[in-house]
Amino acid sequence: MEVKAASKTGTSTGVLKRISGPVVTAVGLDAHMFDVVKVGNEELMGEVIKISGENVIIQVYEATDGIRPGEPVVNTGMPLAVELGPGLLKSIYDGIQRPLEVLLEKMGSFIERGVTAPGLDRTTKWDFVPVVKAGDHVVPGMVVGTVQETTSILHKIMVPPNMKGGVVKSIKGGSFTVEETVCVLEDGSEIQLMQKWPVRVPRPVTEKMNPDIPLVTGQRILDGLFPIAKGGTAAIPGPFGSGKTVTQQQLAKWSDAQIVVYIGCGERGNEMTEVLTEFPELEDPKSGRPLMERTILIANTSNMPVAAREASVYTGITLAEYFRDQGYDVSLMADSTSRWAEAMREISSRLEEMPGEEGYPAYLAARLSEFYERAGRVTTLNNLEGSVTVIGAVSPPGGDFSEPVTQNTLRIVKVFWALDAKLSQRRHFPAINWLNSYSLYLDVLNTWYDKNISPEWNPLRSWAMNVLQKESELQEIVQLVGSDALPEEEQITIEVARMLREIFLQQNAFDAVDTYCSLEKQLDILKAIRAYADLSSAAHAAGVMPSQILAIKAKNDLPQIKFVQDYKPELERILKAMKDEFSGLKAGMA
Repeated sequence: MEVKAASKTGTSTGVLKRISGPVVTAVGLDAHMFDVVKVGNEELMGEVIKISGENVIIQVYEATDGIRPGEPVVNTGMPLAVELGPGLLKSIYDGIQRPLEVLLEKMGSFIERGVTAPGLDRTTKWDFVPVVKAGDHVVPGMVVGTVQETTSILHKIMVPPNMKGGVVKSIKGGSFTVEETVCVLEDGSEIQLMQKWPVRVPRPVTEKMNPDIPLVTGQRILDGLFPIAKGGTAAIPGPFGSGKTVTQQQLAKWSDAQIVVYIGCGERGNEMTEVLTEFPELEDPKSGRPLMERTILIANTSNMPVAAREASVYTGITLAEYFRDQGYDVSLMADSTSRWAEAMREISSRLEEMPGEEGYPAYLAARLSEFYERAGRVTTLNNLEGSVTVIGAVSPPGGDFSEPVTQNTLRIVKVFWALDAKLSQRRHFPAINWLNSYSLYLDVLNTWYDKNISPEWNPLRSWAMNVLQKESELQEIVQLVGSDALPEEEQITIEVARMLREIFLQQNAFDAVDTYCSLEKQLDILKAIRAYADLSSAAHAAGVMPSQILAIKAKNDLPQIKFVQDYKPELERILKAMKDEFSGLKAGMA
């Protein structure tokens, strides 16, 4: 899709006619849809969202207190766009890409209205290394040079997708600011380290590929039971206190994505403060450097204007697409899409549109799907392979999963990680309910697991889920008549399910070893629990009493495997001891 150029009227001026919270109406303004405008004497930033005759309706990204009809409205003629280039990583932005640290230096902790700051620093010089030379033919999306932005991330400078391309007339290496020209084409087109892109327009790609490679997270319940593919979509609903933030931090820290974009969309100020203070202190386990060196944070708290909240998810996904185009795997966390939907609801009511279910606009599902559809594993315009994996947190009021945002999200995403407040109250973390959660990527990922991990992986996962579902059915009987009333074989099933829950599903995010579990270790833990189940079934078939089977001591040592770095010798010792104990039971029977 081609990016719209500035309108011919350029800076046409109108006047304010009506003000309704963040939605204002101007007349006498020559504008296109989604043009950015400056509203009032303080030049508040806004965006055209509806044109009805001579009335131009604008959503304003800042508080509109004190502005009045008759004040001027100036059209910039350009859509809402973000600046893309070196300097994005390690940055903390608000919903419209104003750097919060720069604003803090300008005016302190409270942001005044009408203040602006460029998304990228104009004074920092970056060392540019060309990879093409004069006379080479370049096309849109092609890499012309590189900048070492951080220790681990090489920033690729590309021909903007909306530029025609052509033959390179001149290109030079050296230190440049983002606004300086580094490459000139024969038709006069200039390429800088920085390019701009409108946030509501998806960046073009050559091809979307099947999502058949898993995003390895190191979290057993996610990788083992409900995996997500690179370029996939997931929803993680989070009641208060269920561990949503810790789960997202684990995904940011340990998943095998190279870039992390975290959008705090409409969350409470104290929650966002926690993220902003903790993320810069997190260490990247891959490099030992700060995790922020490959992270971009977008902070838009609940007390900020709703219009900026609505824009923040588009800002985040555009930044993610930019790094995807460089051939990186990007993980995007949107926390939370419920607050984004609430912003849409408020703006819709100000526009006096016909409300849908629970007051949300009728186009809620369409907007959600537009956002999630920008995820994907793709072949970029420069024939690299990159991906954007979108994990959207949902905050259903009162934990009610039947409300519209959760239901519409479930129709779109392929993975559902259902956080359960009852599990968190029992101190079971991650508090993901294994009976309500699901992944629709299982079939396409089976081949990868067979080839790269083990042919045993998929059968073991199916077996574990069957045991956990069987336990749920048996628990209903246990609550009515007690565990002693269960058939002997089912008492063993209950014990195996308990081992799966406590050894495999529970994981300590704050333990240096257990915080990350490799796929190989996950497989070995599952095999060990399956070994106990098989030995128990064989012993029971041979006439051994369940009380003797449940009294096997060696199985009690299995949980400690999670906290041992070099676990294989210890695991072999436990398995040998377990087999010896079972052999003794059989010998005793004889």
